[in-house]
Amino acid sequence: MTITGALILFSVTWFLVFLCILPMRQVSQAAAGQIVPGSASSAPVDPQIGRKARITTAITLVLWLAMCGIILSGWISIRDTDVFHLLKRV
Repeated sequence: MTITGALILFSVTWFLVFLCILPMRQVSQAAAGQIVPGSASSAPVDPQIGRKARITTAITLVLWLAMCGIILSGWISIRDTDVFHLLKRV
């Protein structure tokens, strides 16, 4: 795995985890009774983006280290994902 590949794997994993974490513990303006004029009633009152980004980074780091370990150990290789037998055996 190259450095670029590792960075791309981290970035994709980070955004995937972030999009899963983002809606958790979200209180809408309608539920809180604090609807700001001009905004949707489903908009969050306090989205806590910084806290969710830190949680996302911690979870992603663990997942990324596990994925890098599996890839670098050779336990799973690109040949294992070749279900249509397009790669030639050398």
